[in-house]
Amino acid sequence: MIGRREFITLIGGAATWPLAAHAQRPKIPRIGIIDDAPIWDHFRIGLRELGYIEGRNIALEYRSAEGRPEHLAAAASELAGLPVDIIATYGTPASQAAKGATATIPIVMVSIGDPVRAGLVASFARPGGNITGLTILSPDSSPRRLQLLKEIVPSVARVAFLWNPDNASNAAQLEEVQIATPMLGMQLLPFAVRRSDEFDGAFAAMTSQRADALLMTADPFHQLHIERIIEFLTRNRLPGSFLIRENVVAGGLMSYGVSQPDLVRRAATFVHKILQGSKPADLPIEQPIKFDLVINLKTSTALGLTVPSTLLAIADEVIE
Repeated sequence: MIGRREFITLIGGAATWPLAAHAQRPKIPRIGIIDDAPIWDHFRIGLRELGYIEGRNIALEYRSAEGRPEHLAAAASELAGLPVDIIATYGTPASQAAKGATATIPIVMVSIGDPVRAGLVASFARPGGNITGLTILSPDSSPRRLQLLKEIVPSVARVAFLWNPDNASNAAQLEEVQIATPMLGMQLLPFAVRRSDEFDGAFAAMTSQRADALLMTADPFHQLHIERIIEFLTRNRLPGSFLIRENVVAGGLMSYGVSQPDLVRRAATFVHKILQGSKPADLPIEQPIKFDLVINLKTSTALGLTVPSTLLAIADEVIE
């Protein structure tokens, strides 16, 4: 038989047990994301494949820059101030904003051009600091894109290059195509657009300078206006060469680049390694080893172009 003193002790312990258990509940890691968009669905898929379920054993914190470059710093600072355990970024401008917000919180960047030339990391093999991730380019990707464009449009002589001066990776790509175009007998016409009100002027200049085709980067700001860009190309019967498949699905002629969904999904592996104790400084920047060629036959027909059978044979996807 339990005495009065023992009974009170037992009841008191039972009453405090839930509070103790709650206090000992493990803290789940929080990952910060700037400008949530459909592409981040692939990141969440990658996390699930590694056993991370949002709301159960991992939390995702979202902050919006409303697609405006001038708001990126504020969004990154908010995430750093929470703080989160890791910040995941898409594109060079967002990655630079995150770097400016924190020198200690690990940053996993996705879809970067040249992170070294953009001042984000010390080297590909040993990034140093608190940043690592995946790049979208390799040294020979720009010349290859130009070569493929010339195979589809043999008469191309003047190539317009749409780039964003606020994106350091775009500047690096501009230098690459400036070197490659003369080697292929082409003239490069660079057009800088950093604000939405600059598109019309750039389009008018492309027309007046008689550009034969358009080469584009995967700049996140420009991607927000891709429908406007595709509409200009369609109206003026200009072939466009892109880095990402989604632009070809939207009506562009061709793309040659790494799969964006796969790139974003693989970013989850970097998050996993960091949560397991790896330091970003010791995780090499991952460079793509496979580039997909996607061709839109409907667009080529509308432009009066005949895509060589040799290209159709090696294309990873043909949209009809």
